[in-house]
Amino acid sequence: MQSYNHVVMIGRLTRDPELKTVQEYQKCSFTLAVNRSFAKDEAEKEADFFQVVTWGKLAEICQNYVQKGRLVLVEGRLQTRSYDKNGQKQYVTEVVAEKLQILEYPRKHGGAQNNKDHEALAMAA
Repeated sequence: MQSYNHVVMIGRLTRDPELKTVQEYQKCSFTLAVNRSFAKDEAEKEADFFQVVTWGKLAEICQNYVQKGRLVLVEGRLQTRSYDKNGQKQYVTEVVAEKLQILEYPRKHGGAQNNKDHEALAMAA
């Protein structure tokens, strides 16, 4: 049986994306808060927080168009990596986004002009 690793989630950014250059590649990272579909009561909604990374052209687009509080759809794969910190191995699990679509723009940006931006983000992987 073949393996399959595919993640789709909708949530809000908890902070503005950070753009870095890793070797010669652009890397953009941010945290996505995804509300759970159940809650103890309506006043206490719970959320999960996922680390998301994008690379290359999609990283540049995220830096230019996505910001804290923005509702986005992320599609990609889960990845676990490790690194050494003070002699101890640390593990990180993150979503490597291959597609990202902005689902909500601020009211001042509304209108048809943003349809091209939506298409660019959806196609930028």
